[in-house]
Amino acid sequence: MKLNLLAVGTKMPAWVNDGYQEYAKRMPRECSLQLHEITPAKRGKSGSSQQWMREEGDRILAAIPENHHVVALDVLGKSWRTEQLAEQLKGWMADGRDVSLIVGGPDGLTNECLKRANQHWSLSALTLPHPLVRIVLSEQLYRAWTVLQNHPYHRA
Repeated sequence: MKLNLLAVGTKMPAWVNDGYQEYAKRMPRECSLQLHEITPAKRGKSGSSQQWMREEGDRILAAIPENHHVVALDVLGKSWRTEQLAEQLKGWMADGRDVSLIVGGPDGLTNECLKRANQHWSLSALTLPHPLVRIVLSEQLYRAWTVLQNHPYHRA
């Protein structure tokens, strides 16, 4: 199974790329994590947040393969403890489909993206900066993997 992180935003600072890569490289081949950056809409004086969000949403939807299980990162989604995330990961692996985790841009995800999602996951009730979400998400997926492997990384 492959975990595909579809995240709006390109040209992240080195600390973001380094942090994300640190955990992505720890994931095993049978549960690899790959980042697919979605080009953000060009924001300017003309246009609206709804227009920009729709443009980004269209790009996200176009990047999701048809047969993927889709998980939308959404502040209104379900919050999982580490052990619950490990059970989710176990279920995704048993399902046999690849998983696409989608992260919107500054304006969030469109209703179409949210409807396409099979699950909605909230990393936190706090609003996190999108670059930081990449690092937190990759670390949490790695942590969930270690729980399934009885690896000592996670200390309950």
